Amino acid sequence: MLFRQLFDAETSTYTYLVGDPASRQAALIDPVLGQVERDLELLRELDLQLAWALDTHVHADHVTAAGALRERTGCKTVAGERGASCVDVQVRHGDVVQVGAVALRVVETPGHTGDSVSYLADGCAFTGDALMVRACGRTDFQNGDAGQLYDSIHAHLYSLPDDTRVYPGHDYKGRTVTTVGEERRFNARLAGRTREQFVTLMNGLDLPRPRHMDVAVPANLACGKPQALPQG
Repeated sequence: MLFRQLFDAETSTYTYLVGDPASRQAALIDPVLGQVERDLELLRELDLQLAWALDTHVHADHVTAAGALRERTGCKTVAGERGASCVDVQVRHGDVVQVGAVALRVVETPGHTGDSVSYLADGCAFTGDALMVRACGRTDFQNGDAGQLYDSIHAHLYSLPDDTRVYPGHDYKGRTVTTVGEERRFNARLAGRTREQFVTLMNGLDLPRPRHMDVAVPANLACGKPQALPQG
């Protein structure tokens, strides 16, 4: 599997390029609208054809590039079945997105938002905001539910082999990757906590509202198309 991890400094968002060296097909997971030219240039340099643009959920902190990439490349857009209805393919738990010979298996991991999904391939888990390095996504908007997130992580992510590499949707401290085993032992929000304790912790975080939420959520429900953004 061909793999690249890309970073948007303004929103601390990771985008992941996954490709099949034989067919030259590729997918971008959680692409950022402001980084379209960067991503298209990388695809050209690596001689890859973009087949899929996948989102892990309807983001509140940045605008997805899924719609713009579809317009520029003809790729198909993908999201969870509870996510944006504008995508070409709405996936559910157990579905597979085929990128040449590389299979991206869909795991529903709601809790951060009601529509969150993760993608698994070749010992890697692309977890969006469900599970991050020593942290997890907040649960106080977009149908978030702390108990549901606890269940999602334990049932569908912590059940993976310990050496599964976890690639999160964000990191704010420069960390790029973790493993299931590490997070099971060291995650500050989850390790050693019961479900009830986790729910109490998450419900008491009192975090500020995401800066870009009023722009990002409506745009992302429209696949992030530039014309979906407010003018002026």
